[in-house]
Amino acid sequence: MTAETAPFRTPIVPAADGDRVFYTWSTRDPPLHARYRVEWKFKNATDKTNEAALSPSARMSALGIAQDGDPILTAPAQPFDLPAEAEDARRVIAQLMSTMERVAQVHTFAKGMGLAAPQIGIGRAAALVRAPDGNPITLLNPRIIDESSETDDQYEGCLSFFDVRGMTRRSLRIDVEHQDVDGEVRITTFDLGLARLVAHEVDHLHGVLYLSRMAPGAKLIPVTEYKGTGQRWAYRTEHANG
Repeated sequence: MTAETAPFRTPIVPAADGDRVFYTWSTRDPPLHARYRVEWKFKNATDKTNEAALSPSARMSALGIAQDGDPILTAPAQPFDLPAEAEDARRVIAQLMSTMERVAQVHTFAKGMGLAAPQIGIGRAAALVRAPDGNPITLLNPRIIDESSETDDQYEGCLSFFDVRGMTRRSLRIDVEHQDVDGEVRITTFDLGLARLVAHEVDHLHGVLYLSRMAPGAKLIPVTEYKGTGQRWAYRTEHANG
């Protein structure tokens, strides 16, 4: 049986147990006569030393993240025709999950993280957001349909140019219309830091980078000068209490 190489529909999940790491994977309804091949790349000490010497953006590039200047990052993503393209949507989400797992192994994301399909070279309207508590949020064909007039300014980073951070203004609440793989339309409200994460990814699917949302004259700062790595989003008490 031969077939084109494709990512698993569900990610391989690592779990540490002392000095051992176990990898598990499962799938539902495998095709008749399906065969699977897993390819492993083992790093030696030299590989790890070289990896540590890479800049943050070079590390992301090595993990398959499209970098600033790639035309796919500024082109609107193609929406899915759901539920007709449900299997395509599942495959893209699975690839996003797999890539996100690899990225999370090389950087601490205390504020949560997000990844849009164009960032892994797929021009489709899918994104994945991991909240600060670790819960995943899947976004298919998302669009912001309402947002609060109240905003704040905080530094954002982007895996597609991870060497810098930029002060960006976002609404403190957004309402997002999106779809399930079965085509059902949902409207979800996101607040504060989660609203910022989701808005950043929705922008990606419209070919918009946070650079265009920075105030005129605002400058990017090197990640070495950024003091927020490893810290959660900070909001005033009245914002945090809604």
